Amino acid sequence: MDLFTWLNNQLLKMQWLYDMVKQLVENVFGLKISEPLGGSIHFFIYDVVKIFILLSILIFCISYIQSYFPPERTRKILGRFNGITANILGALLGTITPFCSCSSIPLFIGFTSAGLPIGVTFSFLISSPLVDLASVLLLASIFNWKIAIAYVVVGLILAVAGGTVISLAKLEKYVEPFVYGSKVMEVAQESLTRRDRMEFGKEQVLSIIKKVWLYILIGVGIGALIHNWIPESVISAVLGQDKWYSVLLATLVGVPMYADIFGTLPIAEALVLKGVGLGTALSFMMAVTALSLPSMIMLKKVVKTKLLVIFAGTVTLGIIIIGYSFNAFGYLFL
Repeated sequence: MDLFTWLNNQLLKMQWLYDMVKQLVENVFGLKISEPLGGSIHFFIYDVVKIFILLSILIFCISYIQSYFPPERTRKILGRFNGITANILGALLGTITPFCSCSSIPLFIGFTSAGLPIGVTFSFLISSPLVDLASVLLLASIFNWKIAIAYVVVGLILAVAGGTVISLAKLEKYVEPFVYGSKVMEVAQESLTRRDRMEFGKEQVLSIIKKVWLYILIGVGIGALIHNWIPESVISAVLGQDKWYSVLLATLVGVPMYADIFGTLPIAEALVLKGVGLGTALSFMMAVTALSLPSMIMLKKVVKTKLLVIFAGTVTLGIIIIGYSFNAFGYLFL
């Protein structure tokens, strides 16, 4: 075993934690992890503790970086570019800035009223909740680095493509008029010290954990249920790789749901372990993350129905294409 594999197993996948929880379940609880009850308890404790440890560390580090990219600075950076270059940059900035899908209204109003093309804004809004550094590392800890990197690439492609379609369609007239009339305040950025940035990182850890802890518990609980109690034959009958509609069904089921990516990851993990295609599991995860019902409701307040339908339809189609592609070539990443 090389050094990278050892570090990856111990630091990212936390093999030491897996073994520790196994000892707890078998020696203290008197259960076998090879049986449904013991396996469920092991899956739940191990995944919850691992996700919270990784999430806390990652949020702190990422928030430290994010302290250099407040919304006003992000807007100024995007305003220097145009065309597909601006869409690409918008998608890339979305991966490192601290905004979730429910930040849609203030971001859309701020960016659009400042003169940024709506296509660039949508590229940012797609990538921001869909692809971030924390989710990438968590994907690597659950699956592997190939899948994590591939997810980043397809997520960015989806964000750029979605924004580009909206730009080319010239849909500015479907933005509510009051958005263009909103004033953008130029806020002078404070010169933050290292201590200020570390304090910001701590605050972000507490803030985000408070928002997502319930979704993580629910997601891991569902994952444990799928992994240890639902027969593989049942899951395969509904979402098996041989079912042509599996990706379509997973995407459509995920669209109206509301959950954080950290809560959907354990569900995707359990589905893949049960033989569901990688593309099917990722399609569900992407649909829940990029097209959550609250963000669609909030966006409806600032854009007209036609633009919202085109946006949701474009992203949904992209997710479906990505899902079928991963199912066809997923063996390359496992």
